[in-house]
Amino acid sequence: MSGFRRGTRLGIDVGKARVGVARCDPDGMLAVPVETVPRSQTSIDRLAELAREWEPLEFVVGLPVNMRGEDTASTTDAREFAGQLAKRTGISVRLVDERLSTVSAHAALRSSGRSQKNSRSIVDQVAAVVLLQQAVDTEKSTGNPAGVLIELDEEPSDDA
Repeated sequence: MSGFRRGTRLGIDVGKARVGVARCDPDGMLAVPVETVPRSQTSIDRLAELAREWEPLEFVVGLPVNMRGEDTASTTDAREFAGQLAKRTGISVRLVDERLSTVSAHAALRSSGRSQKNSRSIVDQVAAVVLLQQAVDTEKSTGNPAGVLIELDEEPSDDA
């Protein structure tokens, strides 16, 4: 397990209406759902509270690129959200390709017998679990952290 940085991580699935949050144990064995935060002006504040509670090494934020790996409006939104999160908390944020995390989350919920309608409240958490587990597994197998680290002074934003 050389190269794996020990520490809790919080996985974030940024959506237009909701933000799914997951966490993993310090050894990265298992990602588990934490909560779904309504997307609003106070979303970042709630994530900062969760960060104080769990003291993560970093946030892993899903970057929803399209299947060709290109940016979309959602990609831009996730980047801006991640930048605000980094500025607000001072905690490292990694952007990780999450192309299939929501699809995987819906498939997992379907196979567990939950309807799409009944799953809406937790699908964001499950998507966050999927992307966080993928990021941790990638770091364990390659020895390198998954995704791209946001540089704090890279994206100045006026609305933080």
